[in-house]
Amino acid sequence: MDIFSAAVMLFLIMDPLGNLPIFASILRHIDPKKRRRVLIRELIFALVIMLAFLYAGEAILSFLNLRSESVSIAGGIILFLIAIRMIFPQPGGVVGLAAGEEPFIVPMAIPLMAGPSILAALILLAHTDSSRMTDWTIALVSAWAASAVILMFYKLFTRMLGEKGLTAVERLMGMVLVMISVQMFLDGVSNYMKTAG
Repeated sequence: MDIFSAAVMLFLIMDPLGNLPIFASILRHIDPKKRRRVLIRELIFALVIMLAFLYAGEAILSFLNLRSESVSIAGGIILFLIAIRMIFPQPGGVVGLAAGEEPFIVPMAIPLMAGPSILAALILLAHTDSSRMTDWTIALVSAWAASAVILMFYKLFTRMLGEKGLTAVERLMGMVLVMISVQMFLDGVSNYMKTAG
């Protein structure tokens, strides 16, 4: 996987367009003067958490004595489930903040930006080829920056795309993620068959 493919995969998992309505609903109840500062702070928290998992993930997997094939297969299954949820979203709210309450790390940084799915994908990348950590860092920062731009201009994107447009784009992103997850699963199975044979 090259830097661009990794960045696209991470961007799709972060799902900034899917998070737009949730971020908008949280920020709506915050003082307009504070909104940008809160959003920037939460985005930085998310990046720091994701970088920590990218660099510590390999040590965690080594400690658990996991092979790259099992990580690839498990990662493919996890991404597939995430993609299915993007295509067929579940009803119900995801935030439990009182009106006017300022978010701090939860729920904007975790789990909306740096959720279990992105953290699992970062561990998988680090384990796939630990000699390319600079590449994975560039991919992560690029995906995060693209997501941050979309979320910083949430009002503009919401107005441009509308509710139906956002839903359509999220489902399209889910379809692409399904293909990436299936390829990841097949690569893991193929590598396992070679080593077992």
